[in-house]
Amino acid sequence: AKLFYFIGDLMRFFPQLYYYPRKSFSVKDICEFAGRRDFTHLMVLSEKNKVCNGMMISHLRRTGAAAGGDEQVKCAGPTAFFKISNVITSSNVEGHGSATSHVPEMVLNGFGTRLGHRVGRFLGSLFPHNAQFQGRQVATFHNQRDYIFVRHHRYVFEEGKEDFKAPKEEKKEEEDEEEDSENDDEEMEDGEEKKKSKKKVKKKTKARLQELGPRFTMKLRWIQEGTFDTQFGEYEWFHKRKEMDTTRRKFHL
Repeated sequence: AKLFYFIGDLMRFFPQLYYYPRKSFSVKDICEFAGRRDFTHLMVLSEKNKVCNGMMISHLRRTGAAAGGDEQVKCAGPTAFFKISNVITSSNVEGHGSATSHVPEMVLNGFGTRLGHRVGRFLGSLFPHNAQFQGRQVATFHNQRDYIFVRHHRYVFEEGKEDFKAPKEEKKEEEDEEEDSENDDEEMEDGEEKKKSKKKVKKKTKARLQELGPRFTMKLRWIQEGTFDTQFGEYEWFHKRKEMDTTRRKFHL
């Protein structure tokens, strides 16, 4: 049942996400059905021992695509498959908060290559581009060494309060002479109170984060043009371990 807890977290993480059991339908047929019903993306999860280990995401339509079922599906794409690891559901995150229905802001970090820009824009298309800032929620996709770390946070600003501090006392010169002169002045100014000048100091505004969950790590395996097609689909990029993982200093995203 860990997989279904993870699906529930994803439904709170991605706006307007719906869950349907796959049953015996092929992915190609599901892409056609979903495209005709004006869905923008299809997400298929794979699991082992009730733990998610793979995620296939297919973009079903593009902005300005021709109206109609078949034409719209033809100009859709791309489709990408990610290996999923280190899944931690929201309930297992220490001190976690509860996500709201607000559209989160999005942070894409570390996507520097041409393929990285392609993947970053593809992940950015999963979220509406009208973030609701009153929710103060942020979805982060951080790429480091071709591993994409996914996090979900809520932020809050603590405004600094004004504080009153007395100015520093000046250093005394010729202590013996000044002490004598100050004693004489105090005797002459009987009954008068000294007013210490105080300066207003405003503390800096601090930001605090609260993690909402879930946590998981994505590793890109392949990208295919158009929607998922095992027979006629063309791969834009495919990860080949023996040829590409020869050195640890070269990264693709």
